[in-house]
Amino acid sequence: MELAGHKALLTGATGGLGRAIAAALAERGAKLVLSGRKAEALEALAGELPGEGHSTVPSDLAEPGAAEKLAAEVGSVDILIANAGLPGTGRLPDYSSEQLTGTLRVNLEAPILLARALEPAMLEKGAGHMVFISSLSGKSATPLSSIYNATKFGLRGFALGLRADLDPKGIGVSLVSPGTIREAGMYSDSGAPPIPGLGTGTPQQVAAAVVKAIEKNKVEVTVAPPQQRLLAHFALTSPGISVKIASGDAGQKAAAAVADGQSDKR
Repeated sequence: MELAGHKALLTGATGGLGRAIAAALAERGAKLVLSGRKAEALEALAGELPGEGHSTVPSDLAEPGAAEKLAAEVGSVDILIANAGLPGTGRLPDYSSEQLTGTLRVNLEAPILLARALEPAMLEKGAGHMVFISSLSGKSATPLSSIYNATKFGLRGFALGLRADLDPKGIGVSLVSPGTIREAGMYSDSGAPPIPGLGTGTPQQVAAAVVKAIEKNKVEVTVAPPQQRLLAHFALTSPGISVKIASGDAGQKAAAAVADGQSDKR
């Protein structure tokens, strides 16, 4: 699907990944509807992007009914990029009921509800594309990430199932699955150093993956160095062994550093 002239809704637009994705889509001529919690930051971003016709719709997807309200305000779009997300790291008992509900709502429920609301107009036109920003954490479980793993495993399953429904009808559905990203994501947010030897990707690579997913109608585009891809594939085929390896001293220390740094972002 060509991006030029098409209307695209991007959630989580003002985060590190969101900004890179917005720039990449705008450079190819898409007209963006930028959504996120910070109205002033959204307006500033819209003014920085190339092209014309960009708009903003502030929304806190952790609030009840926010996804449906956002979809109603935006109306018909050609492309959805469900990028908004909360960390979901830490021990399960440390979460309040409100924090747990909010993370599940933003990371999993909101993308599903947005897809449900926006699908009919795409079907009527016989064209459209939905991209869900998942993670290698949707393939490989790690310590202190049970909630995040749950949302990303769930999002991956949802997107693949939705593709099976919509691909025959001319609607594309794609996953973009980043590994460790520098300058954005959990390590950047928490201030914790990435695990040595596994490499990192960039927000610009994630943005390029989103463009590729839409233009080439890819099922899934992974953004990670080869060693991370290999470990994620191994985790899918041998989860028991993978969890034992991830739960070793190095994995526990890295997970604790990330969780501690993100405790105020739940």
